[in-house]
Amino acid sequence: MTQSGHEPIRGLLLVELASVLAGPSVGQFFAELGARVIKVENPTGGDVTRSWRAPGQKTGAISAYFACCNFGKESVALDLRDANERDCVLRLIDQADIVTMSFRKGSAERLGLGAEELMRRNPRLVVGRITGYGREDPRPGYDAVIQAESGFMSINGVPDSGPVKMPVALTDVLAAHQLKEGLLLALLRRQLSGRGSVVDVSLIESAVSALANQATNYFATGRVPERQGSAHPNIAPYGTVYSALGGDELVLAVGNDSQFRALCQSLDQREYADDPRFVTNRDRVANRDALEHLLGRAIARMPRDELLEALNKAGVPAGAVNRLDEVFSARYGEAVAVADNGGPGGLRQAVFQDASSHASLSPPPRLGADTQPVLEELCGTNWKGID
Repeated sequence: MTQSGHEPIRGLLLVELASVLAGPSVGQFFAELGARVIKVENPTGGDVTRSWRAPGQKTGAISAYFACCNFGKESVALDLRDANERDCVLRLIDQADIVTMSFRKGSAERLGLGAEELMRRNPRLVVGRITGYGREDPRPGYDAVIQAESGFMSINGVPDSGPVKMPVALTDVLAAHQLKEGLLLALLRRQLSGRGSVVDVSLIESAVSALANQATNYFATGRVPERQGSAHPNIAPYGTVYSALGGDELVLAVGNDSQFRALCQSLDQREYADDPRFVTNRDRVANRDALEHLLGRAIARMPRDELLEALNKAGVPAGAVNRLDEVFSARYGEAVAVADNGGPGGLRQAVFQDASSHASLSPPPRLGADTQPVLEELCGTNWKGID
C-alpha cells in the first residue's frame, strides 16, 4: 500500500471489481495518489492477466501484463457467487469511497452488486462502471474488436498494409483516462453535496471520441479518411519517418511555415522554403509526395544525431525513432517506470507527480495475499472460519 499521494485522495478506500487493463489502471492511479486500493479477485485464477506472461518470462512470476497496472494494491480472493464471500465484499464496499467494476450487462445486478443497491447501502459511494458498448449492450469489450469497430484500424497502417491494430490496448487506455477524470469530478461533486454518484464509461465511446481531427475532417469534407502511414492528414511534413545517414530514423513534426523555413535552413536547402509548392502548409499537404522525396534525399546525407541537434537549436520539432530499450534508458522513461525488485516492473499512471512519488508503492500483489488481514481489519471477519 502506498504512503505517498495528494491530500484530497490520501486515505480514500477504493474497492476494485475490475480486471484486465482499463479498470486496474484506474485503481493504480488512485493508489499512486495515496488511496488504499483493495483488488477483489476470483480465487480460481484471479485477474485473467495474471496468466498473460511475456514470452520467456519464468513460470510462477507475476505476469508482465498484470504488473503494468497493479502496483500499490492489496489482493483479496473472494468468490462473488458464494453468498458468504459476497457478503464480505459488500461489507468492504460499505466502507469504501469508490468502487470500480467491469461486469457484463446484468451480472452485477444478479450478484446484488448493482450501483443502485450499493449506493442505497452507502450513499457517499462513487461507482465507476466500465463496459464494452454501454449499459444496454451485453457484448464483452475486447480492445482488438473495439479498435476495428471504432474506425482506428481503418486509418492505421500504410495504403497497402490493410487495417492495422495499435500494438497496445489503446481503447482500454483511453477508457481508463476518461474514467479517472469522471471519478475525480464525482469526488469533487461529493465534497460539495455529500452524496455519491455513478460514472459510466464504455470502450467504444472512449475510442470514437478520441478520433479527434480524423472525425472532424470527415464531418467537414464527407471524405472517409484512408491509411497514409505516419503522415498527418492536415499537416506536412509531420509524422513521416525519414532515414538519416547510416539508416538511423527520425520523425519531423513541422507545425507552421516558420518551422518549415528553419528546417530548410538546417538542411542547407533554403530553396525548398521558396518553392511555390511548399510555401504554406496547405501547399505542402497538396504536394506531400514531392516534398517527402526531397526531404528524404536531403536528410539521408546527414548523421541523425547531428541533424537533430541542429533542428533542436533551430526550434524545429523532431525526434529519433527510439526502441524501448532506448526509451527506458532516457530520463523521461525512467521517470514513468516503476521498479519491482525480483519481478517485472510497471508503468506509473499518475505521471504528473514528482519522480519520487512512486517510491513506496508495493509490488503487484500475489493472488489473495491480503485476504485474511483485510477482512479481519475491515470486516471483523475470521477468514479461516468462512473458508
